[in-house]
Amino acid sequence: MSDFDSVVKRYLDVWNETDPAKRRAAIDDLFADDVRYIDPLASVSGREELDGLIAAAQGQFPGLAFSLGDHPVDAHHDQARFTWHLGADPAAEPLVVGFDVAELDADGRIRQVLGFLDKVPG
Repeated sequence: MSDFDSVVKRYLDVWNETDPAKRRAAIDDLFADDVRYIDPLASVSGREELDGLIAAAQGQFPGLAFSLGDHPVDAHHDQARFTWHLGADPAAEPLVVGFDVAELDADGRIRQVLGFLDKVPG
């Protein structure tokens, strides 16, 4: 497993962590203080806002989980791109499909995520 494979796994684990204290500890460990997250539906800065965004997504899609998509993580230098699925069962057709690009800082923490939505519920 490459370093980026590990980072992406941890990233998806953060989005799946429903315990607020555990999620916040994982965010503090994985993301830079001034992390920026931008997708078509949200734009947040900092760990506190990211935590709030993740909690809101979990509230909107209770019982669903994020998993790595069909393509392997593709990375070079300090950035990686990967697809993800959101659904009740990773083996079933996902409700939402997305594509993210994550950029690391010099300490190996995620400093920015640019997200794209490829499939959303009607």
